[in-house]
Amino acid sequence: MKLELYTKPGCHLCEAARATMDEVTAEFGLAWVDVDISVDADLMDRFAEEIPVLMVDGVQRDFWHIDPERLRRILAG
Repeated sequence: MKLELYTKPGCHLCEAARATMDEVTAEFGLAWVDVDISVDADLMDRFAEEIPVLMVDGVQRDFWHIDPERLRRILAG
């Protein structure tokens, strides 16, 4: 399972999302990648107003507030 969290610098929601990702993925023994969209013009155009965005296997599964219970359900899949 490929887990990516799209973020950008200075985003307070991103900080909270990172903490949620760390906590929940640790429960499942999984790793995730923090993707800084500010260095990719295409990602900035697509996601600038929705970050943080959770991508699971290339599919957008959550944004703005990464809900820990929803994330657990996704990972338990």
